Amino acid sequence: MKITGRLKIHCFAGKSAVFFLGLILLFSMVISGCKTMEAVTNIGTSIGVATGTISQSEAESISKSAKAVAKTFKDFTPEQEYYIGRTIAAVILNKYRPHPDKNANDYINLLGQTLAKASDMPETFGGYHFLIQDSDEINALAAPGGFIFITRGMLKLCRTEDAVAAVLAHEIGHVQAKHGLQAIKKSRVTSAITTLGVEGTKTFGGEELAGLTETFENSIADITATLVNNGYSRNFERQADQAAITILKRMGYDPNGLVDMLQVMSKNLKPGGHDFAKTHPSPQSRIVDVQKIIGTYATIDKPDARQQRFLAALGGI
Repeated sequence: MKITGRLKIHCFAGKSAVFFLGLILLFSMVISGCKTMEAVTNIGTSIGVATGTISQSEAESISKSAKAVAKTFKDFTPEQEYYIGRTIAAVILNKYRPHPDKNANDYINLLGQTLAKASDMPETFGGYHFLIQDSDEINALAAPGGFIFITRGMLKLCRTEDAVAAVLAHEIGHVQAKHGLQAIKKSRVTSAITTLGVEGTKTFGGEELAGLTETFENSIADITATLVNNGYSRNFERQADQAAITILKRMGYDPNGLVDMLQVMSKNLKPGGHDFAKTHPSPQSRIVDVQKIIGTYATIDKPDARQQRFLAALGGI
């Protein structure tokens, strides 16, 4: 069951408490589901009973409501994921400005939208968005909800449309697997819901509200740091590559375009850089994983029409 409206929980006296319980549930539901939420809620209510801020009956009421919500609120709604992703996209755009070439961006959007339709998540709440970043760094990023960025530096290494499609399909794979959301640290969830368990029957003061707001801001920072600085695990990158291969095949692109892209990157990445080399596993390790699925690398066939539109759009990038 998808909850699209406001949560109505009557065990709390203050409306602000209801709102912020919903906010914290937003954090917990994606991380470990109902069990995590139940555990941290129990911690909070136990502390509340021990300190005398809530009664045993109130604690039981809080726990019952939390369990009920957890059963139906197992994942981020598309709308919530979209707004989280939009916040992260704004942070990314503050770091890397958009590339002004409209023709190139239109091409990337058309190609990206087409690939997204062939994914296991063809639609998002606000739709997919693709944008070229005006940077010579070699990189591509995907924020939750379908905000996908690719740098000029990355596009310069692409020799075919199949290679560009492979990069975009890989990022779409991260979106459909919700890898960005999983970057939120579990400690933030525990801390926030513990606060709610203790403060749930009181009117929230400035200190509590500030703490919960900080938790949300730090959660956004967790995801952004993963995208820009730390990168995903090899397992997540492997999952995104597997998704990319599936998408490419569905759209008639050669999955060898992914191998071709990785081979070119392995020759151009600079050790110790702040781009792809810092945030992704080595191209060589990914090539090994990809070839386990598609077999030995074969030269990509370049249909004239496809290559001409690729060069027309990105030849001057």
